[in-house]
Amino acid sequence: MTLFILAAGMGSRYGGLKQIDRFTEHGEFIIDFSIYDAIKAGFDRIVFVIKKENYEIFKETVGHRIEDKIKVEYVFQGMDSLVPADKIPADRVKPWGTTHALLCGKEVLNDGFAVINADDFYGRDAFMRAAEFIKNNDENSAHFCMVGYMLGNTLTDHGSVARGVCHADENGMLDGITERTKLFKEDGGAYFEENGETVHIPNETVVSMNFWGFSPKVFDGLEEDFAQFLAVNDQAADPLKTECLLPNTIGKMIKNGDCDVKVLTTTAKWFGVTYSEDKPVVIENLKNLIAEGEYPNGLWK
Repeated sequence: MTLFILAAGMGSRYGGLKQIDRFTEHGEFIIDFSIYDAIKAGFDRIVFVIKKENYEIFKETVGHRIEDKIKVEYVFQGMDSLVPADKIPADRVKPWGTTHALLCGKEVLNDGFAVINADDFYGRDAFMRAAEFIKNNDENSAHFCMVGYMLGNTLTDHGSVARGVCHADENGMLDGITERTKLFKEDGGAYFEENGETVHIPNETVVSMNFWGFSPKVFDGLEEDFAQFLAVNDQAADPLKTECLLPNTIGKMIKNGDCDVKVLTTTAKWFGVTYSEDKPVVIENLKNLIAEGEYPNGLWK
C-alpha cells in the first residue's frame, strides 16, 4: 500500500519553503509526521513526485531520514512530462496541476494508494481511515475514497482560505465539491464572502483537504481529462497559468458515472502554514501532540 506525496511545488531554494521548514527541536518537517502516521497505518511504500532538478537536495533533506523505515521512490513532474511539445506555451513556467502530478506516477502506482499534499498535517486518524478503505478495496475497482475534515478544524486565525465544500448523499458518497474562497473565522464561527455578502457556514461542514484513496483504475479518467485539458488550454483566458486539478477531474468522473467516492469523515485537526503567522501555531500544536504522547520526541530516533 503506497502513499503518493505531492511535492513538485517545491522550488530549488529551500530556506523559506514550508514543505521542508523545520517545526521541531529535532528538525522535523510537517511531511515527517505524515510519513510517520502512514507507517503506523500500514503503508509500506512512499512515492514522492518532485521536480527533477530538486532530486538530490530533496533526497538529502527528506528522503534519507526515512529510507531505513519504509521503501522510498521518486517520480518527476516537469513541464514536458507526458505533454507534447506543441501543447506547451513558450512562456509557461507554472506546473500543470495535481491531475498531471498524479499521472506522472502512473507507471509505479500499481496497487491501492493514497494521495496527500507534502505541506499539510492531516492527523493519524485520517491515515487509519484511508488505509482501512484501501486494504478492503478491490484494486481493479473504480471505488475511491476521500478523507473529509470538519471545516472548523481547518481554519487559520490569520486570514482567509479556500476550501472545497463536499456534497455527499445519505450513504456518504461524494456528489461533488464546491470551491469556496475567502473562508475565515470570526467569533468562533466560519464565514465566506459571496457576491459582496458575508455568509455563515457551519463549522461541521465537511471539506476536502486533498487526501484521496485510489486504485490504479483512476488513471483511465485522469488520462482522459488531462488530454481534454491540453486540447483546449490554448483557448483559456490565461493558458500560462491554467491547471488541471484533481478535485475537478474526480468530480467529472463522478458525474460521468466512471467512479464513486466514499467520504471518510475524520475528527482530526488539519493544520498547515497558509500564512507566515501560522508557523508558531503549528510548532505549538506539534509540541503539544508530542507532550501528549501522540508522537515520540524525535520521530526517527
